[in-house]
Amino acid sequence: MNTPKHQQQQQQPQVVKVKNSGMVSYNNNGSPMIDNNDEDRDEELTRSALSAFRAKEEEIEKKRKEVSDKVQAQLGRVEEETKRLVEIREKLETFVDPAGKEVTIVRKKIDLVNRELKPLGQSCQRKEKEYKEALDAFNAKSKEKAQLITKLMELVSESEKLRMKKLEELSKHIESLH
Repeated sequence: MNTPKHQQQQQQPQVVKVKNSGMVSYNNNGSPMIDNNDEDRDEELTRSALSAFRAKEEEIEKKRKEVSDKVQAQLGRVEEETKRLVEIREKLETFVDPAGKEVTIVRKKIDLVNRELKPLGQSCQRKEKEYKEALDAFNAKSKEKAQLITKLMELVSESEKLRMKKLEELSKHIESLH
């Protein structure tokens, strides 16, 4: 197959021939006379040049059509790939979206529970402190009560001993009077 440059080189000599083929002769009186043989040759060269030009134009048109067809085919493939990419993106969005919604809902619930948990934790700590203080007070009062009961028992016991002793003394005194 001829390359465009090679065909252009073939065409140039023909064009040059067309330019150099014009021979004009002059007759004796000085008027120009055209040589019929040269005229036929010029006409032949012109036809040849036109034919070469048409062939070149047809080849250029053929090449242009081939390139255009290749571009159209490439555009078709690009459009198909674009459609496939759009489908893939849509699938990805639907695939990721439900999980994202669920995660968002769960996170919001966690935040809500955390907000509710904080004051409950503080209340629990406060009540634990109050309970410990009340327990300490209860234990202290229980200990004090036990000490007081012990003291009361000692006093009652001592009082009974004293009363018994006095009764015995009174009883001895009454017996001595008899």
